[in-house]
Amino acid sequence: MTGLLWTACATGFTFLMTALGAAVVLFIVSDDFSDKARRVFLGFAAGVMIAASVWSLLIPAINEAEKLGKLGWLPAAGGFAAGVVFLMLLGKLLPVFKILPQNGEDSGRGIRHTAMMVFAVTLHNIPEGMAVGLAFAVAANKGDPTLFAAATALAVGMGIQNFPEGAAISIPLRQQGMGRVKSFLCGAASGAVEPLFGMLTVLAADAAGTVMPWLLSFAAGAMLYVVADELIPEAHLENSSAGTISVMIGFILMMTLDVAL
Repeated sequence: MTGLLWTACATGFTFLMTALGAAVVLFIVSDDFSDKARRVFLGFAAGVMIAASVWSLLIPAINEAEKLGKLGWLPAAGGFAAGVVFLMLLGKLLPVFKILPQNGEDSGRGIRHTAMMVFAVTLHNIPEGMAVGLAFAVAANKGDPTLFAAATALAVGMGIQNFPEGAAISIPLRQQGMGRVKSFLCGAASGAVEPLFGMLTVLAADAAGTVMPWLLSFAAGAMLYVVADELIPEAHLENSSAGTISVMIGFILMMTLDVAL
């Protein structure tokens, strides 16, 4: 029960930080997004997701597999490929309804783009919540204050890095014509899975530890597929140095948060 209570509080914090990041969209003054601004925000989202895929998912997947005495590259490569294939199939199954902006002209961007981006970031948050839950489960089992401190630090770090992730979802959705409140709710909802899966992991800590490397790399594959197939083409980086620079800024910011925290 101690591990479950700590996990509920910790993952509640990480979810709150995602929601706060998504809430940025509520305070954007202008609804008239220029093409340059759209490229900048989409590029930023791509940079954040690329860095999160490597430092939050693939590297921890390799490390966790090696701790279990297994080949680090196997779950990283296998899970990554499975995530890519899954998102490819999901893209084929999603209906392509068009979003019509206020001027009534077809924007050419549909629900497929929106759903895949939200789904990929949500997948990324599932193993993060599980990692927090597993850390507190081990700390509670050992009764070691040092392990509790380490688990708390992990939750704080993940919470801080979740802030730009929430914004990386809600702002592009707003640019596509979605309402402010709905864009915020979609961004916040992507983090709601962390408390759920964190507490489930505490209840099944042994089984969760063995599949964690595969889950982490699966989420990485899904995120990078969305970046390559959706975000970067939508940002038209070949025609915009601002979009390219925003990818670099998003990458540097997320990498710094992951490594420092």
